[in-house]
Amino acid sequence: MKKKLQLIILLLIVSLPSFSYAQLAKDAWALGFGFQYPRFLSVNTTISNTNYGGYLSFQRNFSEHLALRLKGAYSHMEGEWINPVLVPITTTTTAITGNLDFMFYMVPCEPVSPYLFAGGGVLYRMLDGKATPTLDDNAVTGQFNSGIGIEWNIDTDWRFVTEFGYHLTLNSEIDGALGAGVVNEKDSYMGLSIGALWYFDQGEQSKYCQLYSGLAMDKMPDPVDYGRIEEIVKRYIPREVEKQVVVEKPVAASADKWVLVGVNFDFNSAKITSDSYPILYDAAKTLLLYPNMKVEIQGYTDNIGSEIYNSKLSKTRADAVKKYLVSKGVGSSRLTTTGFGESNPIEDNKTAEGRAMNRRIEFKVR
Repeated sequence: MKKKLQLIILLLIVSLPSFSYAQLAKDAWALGFGFQYPRFLSVNTTISNTNYGGYLSFQRNFSEHLALRLKGAYSHMEGEWINPVLVPITTTTTAITGNLDFMFYMVPCEPVSPYLFAGGGVLYRMLDGKATPTLDDNAVTGQFNSGIGIEWNIDTDWRFVTEFGYHLTLNSEIDGALGAGVVNEKDSYMGLSIGALWYFDQGEQSKYCQLYSGLAMDKMPDPVDYGRIEEIVKRYIPREVEKQVVVEKPVAASADKWVLVGVNFDFNSAKITSDSYPILYDAAKTLLLYPNMKVEIQGYTDNIGSEIYNSKLSKTRADAVKKYLVSKGVGSSRLTTTGFGESNPIEDNKTAEGRAMNRRIEFKVR
């Protein structure tokens, strides 16, 4: 029997396709339903394979790792025993259970996400063909639950679920047979489930699963419309600043801030792209033209990624700009750097063009 169970579990795993990533929410509500194969494990009758059942569940995810689940199930299980005249008798157990389980998702960021669960519940059982005549046909008892399951991502709202559960009852009556001379014996059974889980209400999107503490790996930024960026620059950036930075025209010593539009970096890197050097070269010439001017190089990012990571990345990029300016002859003592991360956006981060504008370098005259 052990080999059969291993084979069933293996087939459930290898026969399913690899599903795509789904967005993960910080918290959520979900409904589940499906079929299950229940089977006696430790009982006083000969275990039969003629078993079937189903379940419904209601689940609350409190975080990326922790959840609480209320699960109701119906199980039909059979066992055999031999009466005194050596006639085999089949005992049928119909069980209706209600369980409350705590769940722990081990790797919630993966499209195939295993979890552990443990808890307890109530079992109402109905017997037919019982081996011990003194047992009530219908009775209620408690049970402890534990097991492991896997959620397979289908899309943002749906998961395919496979699960193995172990259930230990508080008495030895579920199979309809009390062991002779046994005190405080407890029956147990298992349940192998297959079903679906629908996340009908999800909270704020989580950044927990983004690479490097915040950079998303499953979606690259949308293509940038540079024509629209140019229009945004003309609409929001003071013309004097544009001329001082973009064209070869010295900036007035009274200007207190420059916005270096077009200074870009490689993805998730402080490496300056080749098309940014002409802009930085003009900035270096302006600083050399005014040797008494001291500036603070301020780095900014868009909102893709965590605040902590973006703050570090913006500082690293500001340091890269300083290194370039120093290589062109600007005194290091005239330059300081700081990173503001995703704060103080000048455009809407919901669009690719807005995010491109917010990934910028500013000079503040000190």
